[in-house]
Amino acid sequence: MNKFRSRSFQRSMMFALNGLRLAFRSQRNFRKHLVIALLTFAIAFFLRVSIIEFCIIIFANMFVLICEMFNSVIEFVIDAYYKNKWAKLAKLSKDIAAGAVLLSALTSAIISLLIYGSKIYKLYY
Repeated sequence: MNKFRSRSFQRSMMFALNGLRLAFRSQRNFRKHLVIALLTFAIAFFLRVSIIEFCIIIFANMFVLICEMFNSVIEFVIDAYYKNKWAKLAKLSKDIAAGAVLLSALTSAIISLLIYGSKIYKLYY
């Protein structure tokens, strides 16, 4: 049996939940994005968006959090490989990963603004 193979579903879930906990505890930007996601969910509830719109907002926000987690993984792996020493390729890789998070966050913000903007427009006009 492979030493990296999980023995049970419960054990796999424990590993996954541990990963989420580590991301929350160690990554400041993950916590910031999580707070923003919770705020957008509250606004969606207040504006009474449709189920489809709410699902789109959930997907957009979760995509940002997932990108943030992948960014953290890339940074950890690069730091381990280069033993925390500066290297041009390490910097480029980290910058590109951070750019992916930024792009996902901007996309999520645009989606939310479009959905909320149409709801607010309907309330006042």
